[in-house]
Amino acid sequence: MNGIYLLLGSNLNNPLHQLTVAKQLLASQAGEIVRMSAIYRTAAWGKPDQPDFFNQAVELDTELEPLRLLEKTSAIEQQMGRVRHEKNGPRIIDIDLLLYRTLTCSTDKLAVPHPALHVRRFTLTPLADIASEVTHPVLHQTIAQLLHLCADHLAVERFEVGNV
Repeated sequence: MNGIYLLLGSNLNNPLHQLTVAKQLLASQAGEIVRMSAIYRTAAWGKPDQPDFFNQAVELDTELEPLRLLEKTSAIEQQMGRVRHEKNGPRIIDIDLLLYRTLTCSTDKLAVPHPALHVRRFTLTPLADIASEVTHPVLHQTIAQLLHLCADHLAVERFEVGNV
């Protein structure tokens, strides 16, 4: 088990297609995707006046160190056309580094584990699909336990791709 987990999210320009493109680019530029969750649909978190998001967690096998992986995922976002206009605003793609094995770090460029991981149901739900027994290196609880305790009540619905 590699233990490097990312969350992909999109709510613009055919979000399901954007998730597919992001996975292809990650596989060609950052490492091998060894597992992926189902796709989940949620209302936008933090800024509700925008289209619903589609999210998917992936486990990545990579030789890239955390900061280099962050640089690569940011480059992929830019390559896909992401422009950062506003915090929590709509986006073509968002690639968040959630966990990097048991590493903990907090710098001005990177925080691992993701600092909001445990408070966002839209992150915990797909992550639990592929990493329910993984322990958060700071909170010392499994992803399944964190999901059970999560106070965020934003609806997170498993999306069946045939329901497009």
